[in-house]
Amino acid sequence: MGQFKSKTEGLAPGSLGQGQVSNGEEGPPRASEQGDSKMELRKTSLYSTIDMVPQMEHYAGTLPCEQAKSRPSLEALRKTFEVRNMTSDERISNMPDGENEESQGPSEESPVRFGWIYGVKIPCMMNIWGVTLFLQLTWITSQAGIVLTVIIILMSVTVTTATALSISAIATNGRVVSGGTYFMISRSLGPELGASIGLIFSFANALSVALNTVGFAQVVCDLMQSFNVHMVDYTNDMRIVGVITVTALLGISLAGMEWETKAQILFFLVLMVSFANYFVGTIIPHSVEKQGRGVFGYRDIFIENLTPNWRGPTGSFFAQFSIFFPAVTGILYGANITGDLKDPSSAIPKGTLMAIFWTTLSYIMVAVTSGACVVRDASGNTSDIMTGNSTDGCVGLACKYGWNFTQCTESQSCQYGLANNYSQQVMAELSGFYYLITAGVFAASLSSALGYLVSAPKIFQCLCKDNIYPYIGVFAKGYGKNDEPLRAYLLTYFIAIAFILIAELNTISAIISNFFLCSFGLINISCFHAAITNSPGWRPSFPYYNKWIALYGAVVCVVLMFFFTWWTALITFGVIAVLFGYIIYKKPKINWGSSVQATKTPSPQCLVMTGPPNQRPALVDFVGAFTKNASLMICGDIMMEPDRQTQHQDATDQSVKWLNKRKACSFYTQFTANTLREGVRYLLQASGLGKLKPNTLVLGFKSNWRESSPESIGDYIHTIYDTFDSKFCLCILRMMDGLDVSDESDFKVNQGFEPDESVECDDHQLPESESADGISDNSHRDQIKTVFQTAQGKKTIDVYWIADDGGLTLLVPYLLTRRKRWHSCKIRVFIVENEQDIEERRNEMINLMKRFRIKVNDVIVMTDSEKSPQTKNMDRFLDSVAPFRLHDEQQEGVSVQELRQKDPWKISDKEFEALRLKSERKVRLNEIIRKNSQHTALVLVSLPVPHSDCPSALYMAWLDTLTCGLHCPVVLIRGNQENVLTFYLQ
Repeated sequence: MGQFKSKTEGLAPGSLGQGQVSNGEEGPPRASEQGDSKMELRKTSLYSTIDMVPQMEHYAGTLPCEQAKSRPSLEALRKTFEVRNMTSDERISNMPDGENEESQGPSEESPVRFGWIYGVKIPCMMNIWGVTLFLQLTWITSQAGIVLTVIIILMSVTVTTATALSISAIATNGRVVSGGTYFMISRSLGPELGASIGLIFSFANALSVALNTVGFAQVVCDLMQSFNVHMVDYTNDMRIVGVITVTALLGISLAGMEWETKAQILFFLVLMVSFANYFVGTIIPHSVEKQGRGVFGYRDIFIENLTPNWRGPTGSFFAQFSIFFPAVTGILYGANITGDLKDPSSAIPKGTLMAIFWTTLSYIMVAVTSGACVVRDASGNTSDIMTGNSTDGCVGLACKYGWNFTQCTESQSCQYGLANNYSQQVMAELSGFYYLITAGVFAASLSSALGYLVSAPKIFQCLCKDNIYPYIGVFAKGYGKNDEPLRAYLLTYFIAIAFILIAELNTISAIISNFFLCSFGLINISCFHAAITNSPGWRPSFPYYNKWIALYGAVVCVVLMFFFTWWTALITFGVIAVLFGYIIYKKPKINWGSSVQATKTPSPQCLVMTGPPNQRPALVDFVGAFTKNASLMICGDIMMEPDRQTQHQDATDQSVKWLNKRKACSFYTQFTANTLREGVRYLLQASGLGKLKPNTLVLGFKSNWRESSPESIGDYIHTIYDTFDSKFCLCILRMMDGLDVSDESDFKVNQGFEPDESVECDDHQLPESESADGISDNSHRDQIKTVFQTAQGKKTIDVYWIADDGGLTLLVPYLLTRRKRWHSCKIRVFIVENEQDIEERRNEMINLMKRFRIKVNDVIVMTDSEKSPQTKNMDRFLDSVAPFRLHDEQQEGVSVQELRQKDPWKISDKEFEALRLKSERKVRLNEIIRKNSQHTALVLVSLPVPHSDCPSALYMAWLDTLTCGLHCPVVLIRGNQENVLTFYLQ
């Protein structure tokens, strides 16, 4: 067999042979023949000239779950033979409008995109290094002592790290468009909580603009005061400077992300110089003037300042915690500007976690060094130096260093030292050059204010675009190539001004802490719930995410909210309740779903035609393996015997009891109909309720089709036709020894589900006269074990993804590997391509798997699938369909129409010859499957969609041919052509 195999981890190509490619009329067009790049992108599958192979462009839509425009619908695939003889150009022209042409018109200038360093790491660090670092950290150290200050820092960081891990998981769970954190929460928790917290989070970011602007204004006013300059008074001067500052920052923001990023880099360089100046200053000798202000260098001050010394109304652990916590809330900057990042899934985890590490280290170092070098109280008066060696009457640690600050300490009038400076003076006095610290304060406060001024409008703009709350849609409009939310900028600007007028850092800090904790808590709980409910759309590729860490982060956030300010926490939850209630009442027309709903993402919700479930336990176990605790499963039973109608309730009770005993999470429904097809058609329409409605029909393979009546074959095949016509997905399970175990059951065989001819009992089954533990035969029969209930070890699951169905063919094996019994199995994907494009096709598929966040062990490109099958295998196929041939050419005087009216299920010679090449390809594909997948745990093969006038017997022969000769379960599977796998956050 010619194929090209590659481990997705090693990516080392190696050809395993050269395949011969047939150039039959049914073959996909060659790039060399067409010379058309558009046709290369639309390579057809082996099954049909309009059916496509899996391609990345089919899944790169702008919205989750959007049907790919370039993929034909089920309706198109079900059309008659006329499409088979189209030329390549005709097939292109028959694509829907806009699909067969490249975009026309002048190309617009591409928007600015940033990497993980400039787009996430540096901005996050600058947001975290806010006013708290320079203006409040040393004061917190004096209150709480070095030990408790480090504990406060680490406790804060545990919350933000847990949140960062959750954000990283969300960011790697699909492409996140603009809207950042709000988009993540709303698409995970749904519109009710998502919109509520999105509004509050936007508000919290606007308040952070005010907090950092007030910090900047305070430092400016301190400088003005030192030079005896003022405009009105200290407080009003802060307000004036704050308004002027935020107006200037607004101008930078309106200039665009490129200018904002340049400003952040400049601020970052200034801050690095400021840090270097500070740490150098701690080790150089200190002048008499600095010693008079309490700066003595590394002595035994460290021991004295280890323990707390609470003072004033904020003298408590949680009060200091609430003041410090806003210092670490800048971790979401990168997540808030996802629309401006080149690769958010890579940039957000790396940039955010690196920013947390370095800023945490810097906070701890500043707390420890300032606590080790500066006493709590100092007068700043050089006359307090002691001239003798006597320390009688001197109070405080400074007495050991020849300074007497007793008078100001006892009268609580000291103006210097750790406990008395609310501005940057401690760090400035401790540094090598005073005004470099002032520059650092300017850089930290302005960069944080600028970062929040950019992120708040972007979050609010995305919320407004969703049009959930009334009267805010006016702020959704964007401008320019980056879709800048100018109106939302102005709204954030006015909110910031309103809180700048408060001019009190500690008051603003307490309010902000509450809002950010609420936001962080909901981010963590949304990730935890998505993980605990096994949501099919929750497939983060971030390796360090843990659902229990997310739960810890959520619980701690709620607890801290009440410890900080209980009444503010109650108000916050009250506001969320009102916003939540409004959405519940208005019921906006949106279809995101939520992790609270079991059916949030496009997942296989299955109607399984089991008949009495204990007759076909393998069907129950197979579907239960990927739907249990994740999505819907309904076992359907079609009753066709009039005498069984009286036993309806007894049969239902017995089946439900059996399902409960087997711990199968499934509903059971019976339906009386004249034929199997009629019953299934009714169940397809009537089963389920609302969002708990099946979208996938699961059938057992009719292995006795050759011996069955023509009516029975037609009933089975037309059930498949009806499934596709209803736009349902379809799975057909074939077991080596058949599905039916009715010989071991008390149930009478349901004639709607004919038993398999050759059903062999498993080796582990005991004869009827024996029992394992002396239990009754009925109990033993209830415990028949199937392959889906046993651990599969390190076997492989082979996926022959021949035709692009929207991703169901790949989603089902992924869901299986999330179960304990299948967890160690490796997924191998087999795809079709010609020899000229092997490398390109392989790389495309590997990239596609990465974008889907599905771990695939091997990608194998089959290059000889169009080779002619072996003669003996083709003869076997011809023998299987021989009884169903009309042989109309051999019957003189009889028209084909007359023959078809008499035997509608049979195959005319013209039809057989027209479909011969398709038949040969099914036989050839089976040869490939048997060679590669004889002893795997499970094989999944793309199910060919039948044309509406395809003879029933021939289609049945195709299905038989594709799945015969294997010793493992085989699943023929086909999605409904709508995406169940996307690149985007779901």
